[in-house]
Amino acid sequence: MPGKDTPQIKNEEQYESLRDKGMSKQKAARIANTPDSGKKGGKAEKYEDRTKDELMKKAKEVGIEGRSKMSKDELIKALRKG
Repeated sequence: MPGKDTPQIKNEEQYESLRDKGMSKQKAARIANTPDSGKKGGKAEKYEDRTKDELMKKAKEVGIEGRSKMSKDELIKALRKG
């Protein structure tokens, strides 16, 4: 049974998968607890249509290291590699 300070995980399978990929407990829990986080079919703009600043922001959100030295093409590759 979870302790008092342990958050409830809504999607345990997704949480464990994210942890296996090296994601922190906090970040994995945040993603696993987001409604529809594992579903496809979003209407996100293509990376190529975004500005470098927008790509940098997204790279920061997902924790890509070395992003400040990357070109736009390198950022796109890193974001797709995920």
